[in-house]
Amino acid sequence: MSFQITLQPSGHQFANADNETVLEAALNHGYTLPYSCRDGVCGVCKGSIVAGTVDYGKHGASALTPAEKHAGLALFCCAKPLSDLTIVCREVNGIQDIQVKTLPSRVQVMNKVSEDVMVLKLKLPANERLQFMAGQYIDILQKDQKPRSFSIANAPHNDEHIELHIRNIAGGHFTQHVFNEMKVRDILRFKGPLGTFFLREDSTQPIIMVASGTGFAPVKAMIEHALHIGIQRPIHFYWGGRKLTDLYLTDLVKHWEAQGVKFTPVLSEPQTEDHWQGRTGFVHQAVLEDYADMSGYDVYVCGAPVVVEAAHRDFTTLRSLPRESFYSDAFTFVPKA
Repeated sequence: MSFQITLQPSGHQFANADNETVLEAALNHGYTLPYSCRDGVCGVCKGSIVAGTVDYGKHGASALTPAEKHAGLALFCCAKPLSDLTIVCREVNGIQDIQVKTLPSRVQVMNKVSEDVMVLKLKLPANERLQFMAGQYIDILQKDQKPRSFSIANAPHNDEHIELHIRNIAGGHFTQHVFNEMKVRDILRFKGPLGTFFLREDSTQPIIMVASGTGFAPVKAMIEHALHIGIQRPIHFYWGGRKLTDLYLTDLVKHWEAQGVKFTPVLSEPQTEDHWQGRTGFVHQAVLEDYADMSGYDVYVCGAPVVVEAAHRDFTTLRSLPRESFYSDAFTFVPKA
């Protein structure tokens, strides 16, 4: 049965679907409440019930005591409404509200989606979840090596795993390990979430997203998040690669196109076997060809530093894009041995 939930002090209102917890309902309507384990153990999602009743659900005894229940507190990751509710809970509005953690994870899935790109899915411990903004990254911590940074490719509502897209870099210590030695069930430690590259949901401007290579990963997270919360702003996504196989998840992008996302693939060096009929050249140049005035847009760019730098320079100087409307994440690689 569905009930109306009102968040205070924001006044935001939404309805829960049948059998949804308060947290699930909030996330599914685009309102991010604090959480960590999503299993009734950590207590991060604790808040006050001002009016209404809930089924408190299964939770750890120390995370929510009988005295706290009596005082009107509940764990919103496991509490389910039994009536209309008014609750008091802080909302996560930016990265300053999110806890950075150092966690172990187990390699759950290894999917080689092209000859040089591996999609990893990392499983966290049973009592842990990572709260993050769509577009942020994590640092993989290696013994006696510099941390390696990888963007989180899944959207925040789909946080059962942490998805990473890893390109095999010649001479790269960690990427060589991933492609030649790593096995399912291996343990990795990471720190995150990190970074200020995330979707600005409070803007009303149309969106242009530009990715080169595995710069697709955070863009994937942001587009999936935008579609999930029902953002109505137009989204035009440009994805650049050298050859066709560099665009390694085009079936997924076709699914986004069916939901209204405009997609422009661009190849800089298409191969004969690609039989390429589409756009060619540098991906940011395709944007310049399509948009004479970018002053009313939000632009997100991720990929090799040369792509990000060229996009920033040309979009702001040639197309009147305000500098504060340009958001970027440049991939840099650990120096080769």
